[in-house]
Amino acid sequence: MATFRKLRSNKWQVIIRKNNYPHVVRTFLDKSTAVKFAKDVETKMDKMIWDDFSQAQSTTLKDILLKYREEITIKKKGWKEETPKINLLMRHKISSYSLMQLRSSHLYKFKEEMLINRAPKTVNNYLQLISHVWKTAKKVWSLTLPAQNPVDLVVFEKVNNKRENILTREEYQSLLNCCTESKLNTLVDIVKFAYLTGARLGEITKLKRDDINFNEFVCTFRDTKNSEDRTIPLSNEVIDILKKYPFGETVFQIKREQLRFYFVQARKKANLTKFRFHDLRACFCTNALLSGMSIAEVSSISGHKSWSQLKRYTRIKPSDLLQKVNNISSIK
Repeated sequence: MATFRKLRSNKWQVIIRKNNYPHVVRTFLDKSTAVKFAKDVETKMDKMIWDDFSQAQSTTLKDILLKYREEITIKKKGWKEETPKINLLMRHKISSYSLMQLRSSHLYKFKEEMLINRAPKTVNNYLQLISHVWKTAKKVWSLTLPAQNPVDLVVFEKVNNKRENILTREEYQSLLNCCTESKLNTLVDIVKFAYLTGARLGEITKLKRDDINFNEFVCTFRDTKNSEDRTIPLSNEVIDILKKYPFGETVFQIKREQLRFYFVQARKKANLTKFRFHDLRACFCTNALLSGMSIAEVSSISGHKSWSQLKRYTRIKPSDLLQKVNNISSIK
């Protein structure tokens, strides 16, 4: 049942009370608009298709970004990487829109602004983050939102994420020489370990001595990126490296940020400024496949779940296959 009353400001307020629904209170400039609104709401209530968007109208994108950061992001492994992204979104003017105001046009403008000094993949990641926060607000926090997620209406940027960086034997040796000159005494052994095992940076810094079996020539990386443990075989050279560090709970006893800092210094000295630490993982995958290992064997060591994932880390060049091509003609 709707009731109407004229306010001192000459505006009209409508109050709708109906069983099993929250009270709906709205203010309009004239009574005819208020009556029209009331009829529309009551009809939808009678048909049981009315949704109360009042909370969404008073909730901004910034509000749910903050809630997501404090309740969801903090529990993730990659919270240190995701938190700055959320903070940037919260500072951007797009976060000032209420969830009922937010439109795909706003997101397109946001995308254009971000593309000025950021890579397409980075911009796509920000859009995906907004979309995920929206879905979380709707599914997890039971916030009544429009059926259409505005991010779903945005065309994402095409991304060519393929990297070609891989070290030649000469470049690898040059990098090792520069690592030897580093103030971080363990750097050269860490780079060798990454090159020979395909381990991720985080797996290396978290590797514990208790997770190394010197008798069976294996080690186990705990709680990896895909939340699983992974046990890999170790070559004689890798075993010799690990035996050099008999003390401490972790083998190399260094934080990720420190390792990145000293690695960047070494790669600059080696004139390999575009080469990332993570590219050492690609070096391993490529070398392992060229050595004759099968895709399944390499994947069991690298931790990739499929060939499509492993392929991104495989940088085999035509020149690497010349000998094998010549061998084809000798097969009878």
